[in-house]
Formats: sequence, C-alpha cells, structure tokens
Amino acid sequence: MSSNSEIPTGNFQDNDYKSRPGQSEIPVTSDDAPIEDPIDAATADSDEQLERDDRDAINKENIIGDRTRGATKKSGTYTEPGDEEGLPGPEDGTSSGSQ
Repeated sequence: MSSNSEIPTGNFQDNDYKSRPGQSEIPVTSDDAPIEDPIDAATADSDEQLERDDRDAINKENIIGDRTRGATKKSGTYTEPGDEEGLPGPEDGTSSGSQ
C-alpha cells in the first residue's frame, strides 16, 4: 500500500501530451486553454429545453402505428404447460435422490 503523502492533491493538469515545437504537429488543446461552452446555462435546465430535446430525439417516421400493440394470442388459445411437462420420466435412468 502507498502512503497518503504520495497522493496528489488539488486540480490535476497534464499538458505532456501537447505537441511541442519541432515535433509532429497534431492540434491538441491544452488543459488550461479556455473553451467555448455551447450550452446556455440560463436555459439548459428548463422544461422548454427538455421538451425540445424530446422532440429532437424522437423521429416520428420511425414510429410504427398500432400494428404490434396488443399482439397477443386470442383469448382461449393459450394453454399453460403442465407440472410434469419437459421433465424426464422415470425411464431415463436418473436417480430421484435419497429417500
């Protein structure tokens, strides 16, 4: 086990992955670079936004009508399996356990 003195404290920031001049340049944003937040904090957690998200998430063209709703067997055509159905019979050679 490691001691508590080895555990870093505070905000962690690691810019080692950032490209250095002269190395192969791959655009990477550093941890301390400001980024633009596209979410408006004033309206992000509102009922209107939730309704808008629901509307955007549901593609009405993918909704099937009532064709599959209530697709069950007609009344009286379903019979439940018996208590012994699917169980091996006494002739299969298995033991019934100690009696």
